[in-house]
Amino acid sequence: MFIMNSERNDIVFYGKKLITSNLTTGSGGNLSVMNRKEGLIAISPSGMEYFDTQPEDVVIVDLDGNITQGNRKPSSELSAHIELYRRREDINAVVHTHSVYATTIACLNWEIPAVHYLVGFAGTKVHLAPYATFGSRELAENVCRTIRKSNAVLLANHGLIAVGDTLKATFAVAEEIELVARIYYQARTAGKPVILPDEEMDRVISKMEKYGQ
Repeated sequence: MFIMNSERNDIVFYGKKLITSNLTTGSGGNLSVMNRKEGLIAISPSGMEYFDTQPEDVVIVDLDGNITQGNRKPSSELSAHIELYRRREDINAVVHTHSVYATTIACLNWEIPAVHYLVGFAGTKVHLAPYATFGSRELAENVCRTIRKSNAVLLANHGLIAVGDTLKATFAVAEEIELVARIYYQARTAGKPVILPDEEMDRVISKMEKYGQ
């Protein structure tokens, strides 16, 4: 009997959306959902293409990284997911992408400032975590130390991590920050972007909390 069926199905659904939304290619990136009540995490399997992944391929682990259910290896970035869930109780989902523009910015070792108000999906800016080898404890530590209270962080020479309360909301963060990354890159190639002040971004973030139905 499979556990966390809803979370497994969400991983499969949004994994496919990573590809169709051009946020990664092949089996790149990863995503997970935390069930706080059960103390368990559903995470995408390592090295499997998203359109080949079935709900039974999703791996269930605890906060110590022990596999509770599943015959696949969990994502190589499991340690980063676990540390984010451990350190921030407001996080219930993590999405890691290799989206082209966010990754380009990360490879330039830039941050993403408030070039557009939609950066508010992450915070007043998107910080850059120092480079470390993928899947390493050092990378997990760099991510947690850099992301602070925001909802996204760039990984130097690697990609982007977005976090949130639900997988749907977290996926939206990854999409919006990819858009802002593209705007920022294009604006810099055309000239000198005008950056919104922190006070305006504070107003934007406050309005975003009430946005929608």
